[in-house]
Amino acid sequence: MNQTLLEQRLAALQPTRLEIRNDSAQHAGHVGNQGGGHYSIVIESSLFSGKSPIMRHRLVYQAVGDLIPDVVHALSIKALAPGEAP
Repeated sequence: MNQTLLEQRLAALQPTRLEIRNDSAQHAGHVGNQGGGHYSIVIESSLFSGKSPIMRHRLVYQAVGDLIPDVVHALSIKALAPGEAP
């Protein structure tokens, strides 16, 4: 369900590629976690073209910010413009 929420929020960035991996099992019992999951995402979008990595991450956090920290505790982001190597 949490992964579905991430997909729904990230759809606003019009991704041409979206991979979401749930890494929560690797962080079971993590101090400070209030129940949110750990996720790694690879997202490719033309909205990232010409933007710095920081600006790309800001766009991602704007899309999913309401899910932090209850649904998402940690998020690893690889944000790419079309044609960029992962």
